[in-house]
Amino acid sequence: MRKDYNLEKRKYVIGGFIVVLVLIYVAKLFELQVMDSKYKANADSNAFLERTIYPSRGLIFDRNDSLIVYNQPAYDLMMIPKDVAPFDTADFCRTLQIERADYDRRIEQMKRVRNYSPYTQQVFMNHLSAEDYGRLQEKLYRYPGFFIVQRILRQYNTTCGANVLGDIREVNQRDIDNDDYYRSGDYTGDLGIEKSYETYLRGRKGSEILIRDAVGKIKGRYKDGAEDVPPIAGKDLKLSIDIELQQLGEQLMQGKIGAIVAIEPKTGEILALVSSPSYDPSLLIGKERGKNYRDLVNNRLKPLYDRAIMAAYPPGSTFKPSQGLIFRQEGIVDLTTAYPCHRGFISGGLRVGCHGHGSPITLKPAIQTSCNAYFCWGLKHMLDRRSKYGSTSKAFEVWKHHMVSMGYGYKLGVDLPGESRGFIPNEAFYDKIYGEGKWISNTIISDAIGQGEILATPLQIANLSATIANRGYFITPHVVKEIKGVGVLKKCIERHDPTIDKHYYEEIAEGMRMAVTGGTCRGANLPGLDVCGKTGTAQNPHGRDHSVFMGFAPMNDPKIAICVYVENAGFGATFGVPIGALMIERYLRGSLSPARQGAAAAMASRTMITIPRERKKKTTE
Repeated sequence: MRKDYNLEKRKYVIGGFIVVLVLIYVAKLFELQVMDSKYKANADSNAFLERTIYPSRGLIFDRNDSLIVYNQPAYDLMMIPKDVAPFDTADFCRTLQIERADYDRRIEQMKRVRNYSPYTQQVFMNHLSAEDYGRLQEKLYRYPGFFIVQRILRQYNTTCGANVLGDIREVNQRDIDNDDYYRSGDYTGDLGIEKSYETYLRGRKGSEILIRDAVGKIKGRYKDGAEDVPPIAGKDLKLSIDIELQQLGEQLMQGKIGAIVAIEPKTGEILALVSSPSYDPSLLIGKERGKNYRDLVNNRLKPLYDRAIMAAYPPGSTFKPSQGLIFRQEGIVDLTTAYPCHRGFISGGLRVGCHGHGSPITLKPAIQTSCNAYFCWGLKHMLDRRSKYGSTSKAFEVWKHHMVSMGYGYKLGVDLPGESRGFIPNEAFYDKIYGEGKWISNTIISDAIGQGEILATPLQIANLSATIANRGYFITPHVVKEIKGVGVLKKCIERHDPTIDKHYYEEIAEGMRMAVTGGTCRGANLPGLDVCGKTGTAQNPHGRDHSVFMGFAPMNDPKIAICVYVENAGFGATFGVPIGALMIERYLRGSLSPARQGAAAAMASRTMITIPRERKKKTTE
């Protein structure tokens, strides 16, 4: 009998097909039972309930160990959607004092979260009030699938320092994507040190596993809690901020726009970081956080904008000490070099005005009287010295290198989010504007007096003052003095040595002392405190000039360096100097005398804020 090879082949085909089906079936079973956790989660959720235990967030103290930020219990209403059985939603909404539409909206929003799962706990409502918690606790058994989790809510012992402290908010999807620590409904730091020190403050979450019976009732803890993970509290922070000095600064800046930065020169610790207008940090806690945050965002005066580290201003005449240092380092001037001032700098058809004082004038008296002409002549002679530098542009790059070494043009690295770098132009910048080789010293002469394209933050100006106080070095400015149990971060206490020889700083300090004893800063001449200072009246193309002051004290054992910047306030001696003097006196003496308290009250009552009226839109018929 002849063998049918077609049937023989068909047998192998059918057998192979069966083998493939079996392999597919086995692979699918493996995926469902081993790789896919959904069904395991479903099974586990029937028998177990894993609840997150949130840690206590780290406390925040000022430099004198005064408690500033602490915690108090808050309550969130959670739900596991799979466990929700039919219940009286009308009674539920009445208990929480919400509308049914609000209930439906919350459920829909919950489902739109990327990592949503009906088997895991979800936030239904956060920040329950004590009244809501009390009413709900009595009835919670009526609403299967719902339970209450205790959270931490920030509380404040102060109404100042909001720009330093920051706040906490609920995480968004970006936070969850960037850090697997977070789950929907968690909280994270937002602004200030709450944001920059989030990983230290937040601690580590714990968990507890509870056993449920067939109808979902909690019967106890799994293995008597042996598998539970206790939470680890966040680290406490000790700030370098003196909260009483901060409070005085915010009082003095009431009704004004600007900033105050005070630094301890030897350590780089920031003693006060005032941004005005400010706001009460307690506005950004609780149920009203969202509404209050929107109000602050929409406020025309931008209270959320930290002008101390984010605003880039023309530094004006506070820039002149840095110029004196460069001219001395580069051998452009010595202490006997005198430049003329005929009510200003006059070169060719260019004139930069100046006020009346003796002429010709040398370096220290030029700082004392804030002579524009002296520093314009100094920069001109440096940029025009082709025998040394080869060209104006190369001389300017040397100048810029010195400025960057003094902390200008780049971020200083303060331990707060959002710092601005200010602006110091370079050769390429001017080549782009004027054309390569088509600009000369007179073209950019305003740079010599902190105008033109020069921009600096109040923090950078205060840091220059601290550098002069230290006679030639600065420590990275920072607001956290210590992380309890960790210390201070190394990146926050790096020493920086500018490119200027140390002995030149003594000359500049002497000129700044002369400015206080008999020059533009006489209002800061506090007996026994040996204040050194420099005023600035920064030109403002959008309105009245800005009032600026930088200084330090005492001269030979500096404990505080400061910058005061008040927008649209006119001469530096009008607002900058008296505010700076009050801050220095309060810090060094511990209090203000009754007479000086009166001066502080008078300054606090002066307002310089003007809100322009909105123009009416023209209508056409």
